[in-house]
Amino acid sequence: MNATRLAIPDVILFEPRIFGDERGFFFESFNQARFDEAVGRSVTFVQDNHSRSVRNVLRGLHYQIQQPQGKLVRVAVGEVFDVAVDLRRSSPTFGKWVGAILSAENKKQLWVPEGFGHGFVVLSDVAEFLYKTTDYYAPQHERCIIWNDPTLAIEWPIQGEPVLSAKDMKGTAFLQADVFA
Repeated sequence: MNATRLAIPDVILFEPRIFGDERGFFFESFNQARFDEAVGRSVTFVQDNHSRSVRNVLRGLHYQIQQPQGKLVRVAVGEVFDVAVDLRRSSPTFGKWVGAILSAENKKQLWVPEGFGHGFVVLSDVAEFLYKTTDYYAPQHERCIIWNDPTLAIEWPIQGEPVLSAKDMKGTAFLQADVFA
């Protein structure tokens, strides 16, 4: 598995080695030892999640201000543009974002560490999104930054308006959001 640090070095793009022939393919989607080595610390995942969304659905930008979750995300069906936003005030990349195309075809995964906001938009007709988290979902600590915040200026590759949940429509502006120390 190849691990590439992105413009925000704590965010890592993983690209598996795929073995394929006329029967299909095989790849190792997770290896704890290799993952910990790439991240530079021991990480424990406690929950796996699976969502399905249709074209132009945008989920995010989500994070938990307490019980922060690191997320290892991938796509099993379809294609998304996935985004991580650094919400750590003490970080030199505070308020910056990185994005990557994740798809069933490229089988890439993105490590979004604790202290980041996370979101994605579906680029295909449908997408099934899988992710591991380092802490449990805690709705009382969940926060959302509005997807089109002008300070963050995320370059979402969509035309027109995205499809948002009621919760995501009420996202907070980045400059007013709760952030990490």
